[in-house]
Amino acid sequence: MKRVPKRTSVDMSIELAKLRLESPVLTASGCAAAGKELDQFIDISTIGAVVTKSVMLEPRSGRATPRMAETPSGMLNGIGLQGPGIDDFIEKDLAWLNQKGAKTIVSIAGNNVEEFGKVADKLRDIPGVIGIEVNISCPNVENRGQVFACDPYAAADVINNVRRNVSASMPLFAKLSPDVTDITEIAKSVVKAGADGLSVINTLLGMVIDTDTLLPRLSGKTGGLSGPAIRPVAVRCVYQIRKALPNIPIIGMGGIRSGRDAVEFFAAGANAVSVGTTVFNDPEACVRVHDEVAQILQDKGLRSLAEIINAAHEELI
Repeated sequence: MKRVPKRTSVDMSIELAKLRLESPVLTASGCAAAGKELDQFIDISTIGAVVTKSVMLEPRSGRATPRMAETPSGMLNGIGLQGPGIDDFIEKDLAWLNQKGAKTIVSIAGNNVEEFGKVADKLRDIPGVIGIEVNISCPNVENRGQVFACDPYAAADVINNVRRNVSASMPLFAKLSPDVTDITEIAKSVVKAGADGLSVINTLLGMVIDTDTLLPRLSGKTGGLSGPAIRPVAVRCVYQIRKALPNIPIIGMGGIRSGRDAVEFFAAGANAVSVGTTVFNDPEACVRVHDEVAQILQDKGLRSLAEIINAAHEELI
């Protein structure tokens, strides 16, 4: 039998941008594809939402192997945004998710500003799509490979273009990179450009070298570091953004393995969390983390998740 969240006296529902979700736990983009694998283990309609793997305008094969490597308390990946392209994705994956009754936030990516807008436009009026996560941590091929999310102007251009190509009621979440000097500067720029919320954080850029061959272990040389090793960085980023933008909805992510990990993010200012790398060895992790958070709150004598959000900010309580 598929696992579903346990009944609890604690109100675990959340308000996230223009959305009301019964659970604060979502999947993290890239770690559960479109949810088909997880659906063998959990009822995906009972978690907060399925955040899909980033999809681009055209099909993409991704990087050559090897493209994954283990690291201490984490994982390095250089998949290269492999995917079917938006048309096939809509026809197959989104249709399946809607049939399952899942709430879906589609992660989109592009090689340039125009591509982001074209992908977003194709998601108009697709049943079951409740939001769009804009993966601005992609290289801009028109600007010598600079990552959109590392420049406030480039990041704002993407969000502004996506905003123009979707309905005004569609929530947009900008996914931010931690590989910047001041993440609050990027956060402010994308919110001003039309983002309704922020996904914090994407992976950190890293490298692993094989000490036998003395060469990088990934075909693309560098990759994105995820897993427990990045959690303190992610919590710091959420905290800083919440301090700078007291009212912006935040989805926190980065190394969440347990309810206690998730509680850190809520206290730092996250309104919801995404669970990613840990689902590779625990496909029930999204439901388990939900239940563990509820139990922690119940043990504290609290009645709702809302009571701990922003708890680390004395000035916001």
